Amino acid sequence: MASDESNGIDQEDMSLLIVDDDKPFLSRLTRAMEARNFKVTAAESVAEGLAAIRVSPPAFAVIDLRLADGNGLDVISELKERRPDARGIILTGYGNIATAVTAVKLGAFDYLAKPADADEIYNALVAAQHDKAMLPENPMSADRVRWEHIQRIYELCGRNVSETARRLNMHRRTLQRILAKRAPR
Repeated sequence: MASDESNGIDQEDMSLLIVDDDKPFLSRLTRAMEARNFKVTAAESVAEGLAAIRVSPPAFAVIDLRLADGNGLDVISELKERRPDARGIILTGYGNIATAVTAVKLGAFDYLAKPADADEIYNALVAAQHDKAMLPENPMSADRVRWEHIQRIYELCGRNVSETARRLNMHRRTLQRILAKRAPR
């Protein structure tokens, strides 16, 4: 297998499944990805996408989250079951954090908000896995993040309480109380 080390993709298997019920978008994206040397299979529904995966699971997939006959997460789940090394990307115009987390848990490599152009989609498909930040074992609390942000602005303002309070849009006395306390954990 030939592999491009710079982006970690297999140059021999450039099979790509695109599942989207927006026909003009589907045809434009199909043409754009074929121009980038992908062998594209286009599907307009969950049923067509699942059928295409059962016939020949692709190395890559771009799947719309909301389709006329169901949820694109069903397609990504089937793809990861049949081909664990596949890189699937979920596209949606209805983005929220819970859906993004679910998509990643089901095996999506990335999650892009619509309207996404062909360059964004291509870059997401070929991105190296290690480009993504790893989840820290002990992430900072929201209070700690807020406190550190306030401290950074305070230092950037030359430790001027009035200027810092103005830039943070908070009352000067409130800022003084925060600055007098210890850092939260």
